[in-house]
Amino acid sequence: AACVFPCQKPRSELVRTSLRLLTSSAYRLQSECRKALPAEPSPAPDIQLVTQQVIQCAYDIAKAAKQLVTITTKENNN
Repeated sequence: AACVFPCQKPRSELVRTSLRLLTSSAYRLQSECRKALPAEPSPAPDIQLVTQQVIQCAYDIAKAAKQLVTITTKENNN
């Protein structure tokens, strides 16, 4: 697996949790975006539902990123 940050063991469980949320949300976002662009013979997706899912994934990504920034900022200030 590719590392988002330099490969090192996360310093705390909070970092691990945030990275898990970031990774799973990114995969979900990719999956939802693929649903929005189906191959031609497929039935059209429910765009409203897909849009809601994409928005939720983006929110989760932003939340995880904010958690990481907060953790990193606190560690750097110690």
